[in-house]
Formats: sequence, C-alpha cells, structure tokens
Amino acid sequence: MENAKPVSLDEIDYEGFTREIEALRRDVFQSLCYQDFLHLLKVERIGKLSSLLGYATAWIIPNPISALLLSQGLLTRWLLQHHISHGGYDWVPGVAPRYTSRYFARGWRRFIDWFDWILPAAWACEHNFLHHYHTGEEKDPDLVERHAELLRNWRGPRALKYLSLFLLGITWKFSYYAPSTLNAFESHRNRRSDQRQVTPIGLSNLFDFRNWLVRKLWLSCYLPFFLFHFVFIPLLFLPLGNTAVLFVLINRVLAEFLTNFHSYMIIAPNHAGSDLVRFDHHYKTKREFYVNQVLGSVNYTTGNDWIDNPQMWLNYQIEHHLIPNLPMTKYQEIQPRVEALCKKHNLPYLQESVFTRFKKFLHICVGKGTMVRAPSRSGRVYTPVQSS
Repeated sequence: MENAKPVSLDEIDYEGFTREIEALRRDVFQSLCYQDFLHLLKVERIGKLSSLLGYATAWIIPNPISALLLSQGLLTRWLLQHHISHGGYDWVPGVAPRYTSRYFARGWRRFIDWFDWILPAAWACEHNFLHHYHTGEEKDPDLVERHAELLRNWRGPRALKYLSLFLLGITWKFSYYAPSTLNAFESHRNRRSDQRQVTPIGLSNLFDFRNWLVRKLWLSCYLPFFLFHFVFIPLLFLPLGNTAVLFVLINRVLAEFLTNFHSYMIIAPNHAGSDLVRFDHHYKTKREFYVNQVLGSVNYTTGNDWIDNPQMWLNYQIEHHLIPNLPMTKYQEIQPRVEALCKKHNLPYLQESVFTRFKKFLHICVGKGTMVRAPSRSGRVYTPVQSS
C-alpha cells in the first residue's frame, strides 16, 4: 500500500469553489446551441450503423467482429438514455422533443429508445436521484464497497474472487442492474406512498414468484428483453436457413457478454478506489454537496469523441456529478476549467486511465484496498491511499 499526500478537508475553499462552479454552470447553459443536438444525432447514428453492420454479418459465421458491432449498438442506446434522462438536452435550442427527458424511453417509447433489461423509470430513480444525490453515502444504491462486503471478508482464494467479479461483469445488466434499479425504484415509491410491502430481490429469491416484485422483474424486464433479442430477432433470419438463425443467436449472446463487461468496466470504477471518499454523513449544504461530488468521483482519460464515445462520456464523471444535466459536448469544453478550479481551491482532482481505475475497483472488491472514510468535514483529514 502506498500513501498519497494527505489533504485536510478544512483547507478546501468550499465557498470559493461553489461560487465559481455556479458561475461556470451559468456560462455553459448560456452557450447551449443547436450543434450540441447535432452531436447527439451523430452519436446515435454511429450506434445504429454498428447494429446494422453487426446484424448484416452476424448470420454468416459466429465471430467477434459482428458481436463487437452489436455490442456497440447496445452500448450507444444506454449512453443516450443516460445523458437524455438526466435532462442533458432539455434546454438545447432546436432539440426534437423525443430527445428530451420528458419523452425519451418513457412509456411505450422504451421499446424504441432503450429496450434493455432495465426499466427506464427504475434507472432514472436509482441513478439520477438516489445515486447522484447520495454519492458515496450509505444510501447510495451503487456504493461498491458496501456491495462487496461479503466478497471482501471471504477468506477464500483471491483467484476465485476475481473469477466471481468476471462472471458478474459479463452478466451485470441482468444479474445486478435490473433487480437493483427495480428494488430502489419500488422501495422509494413505497416510502413516499406507503402502498405495499417491498421485499427486495436478491439471488436467494430470484425465482420466488410469490413476491410481486420478482414477478414484475420477470414480466417487465427479463422476459420481454429475452424474447425480443434472443428469440424474435434471430428468427427474422429464418429465410436464410436454420444455420443463419443459430449464428445470429450465438453472435447476439456474445454481444450481450461484451456489452455487459464493457459497461461494467466504465461504470463500476467511477466511484470506487482507495483514493476516493466514502461518506458516513449526508451533506448539509450546497457547498458540501459540490465538494463531496469531487471527492467521491474520478475521471478517466478525456479529450475527443474517439476517446469519449467508447467510455460513454462517463470519463467526465467529476464534471457530470457537478452539473449532471449537460450535453456531452459541454463536458469536453468545461473539463479543463473544472480541473483548474479544483486546483485553485485546494480540492483533489483525480484522473487516470479506465484500466488503472478498473484495477483499483477490483482491489476494493477483493479487499486489497479500502475507501477513504470522511465522517464529517470539521477537523478531518482526507488521506488518499494508492493500491499497489
């Protein structure tokens, strides 16, 4: 274990950082333009072209190229859902209504815009609200260190720990995200309306159909997605013969594993590492909120569309958590300014390659690293620890 330079939380200029971030927010919203929407359409076209080319070749022979193209098409739909559902294009001049948070993937449009294992409304609640406004806290539904407690404490061979994380990675949209988002969504609705009891879904009760939430998971998430992507679409190739149907199915299954692991690599490490903070308290002021978002998030390599698109623009995680409702192009523009503001106000700004961050995420999961704890602001010292 290697210790980085300690940073006192009381040395951070909370007031100054908040003032300048909010000024930056005003500036960037005033600069929204039609080009931001055209960029979104370009990203969508790349995803559609990837899917088209993937299926156009998938029937010939099982191969990694077709699977990669199909995977990129699937990833693009999630990318669009992520930024649009945050309201990133709601205020862009000239944007078509279907690309705003009020319409995209809402109701029946789910089957057109983002037909995945995950219910869009459940995702929006779990991610946009619960995760973003409780980042790194006990109420954060995506707090990696808490989810990994059983694995961290297990005294079995470390190789088996890594194997279990690999299996999770290639299946995580349906093994983790679909039930996790539905659990969070229904629990949140139940707290607000006190309707019916919510028994969260886990591996132990995944097939307990007496639980209404399990039935909803299967009927609303698992079965529709499975039947459409792994039955209906392959059968469309039946005129080309039974072998074509089989090859399309094989390539589609490979694409599912690839898109799961791809998204796993770029999403899971955003808030996990021995140099990031896990908070024992909820922020009390707007100033603490902004600072906590930086202390609990990390960027990957950034710069241009060729770098950003494969990372779903999640490589601008710090900027995204500070101002979550921006178009993708604006994160590219403001990243240098946010980094400079962090340095100016004595706030650590972490940025490393996605591969380095994935390694640190794995260390947290298997117990080789531990998150920095920050019980309260006053008198505490933030000491990042680099995993060896």
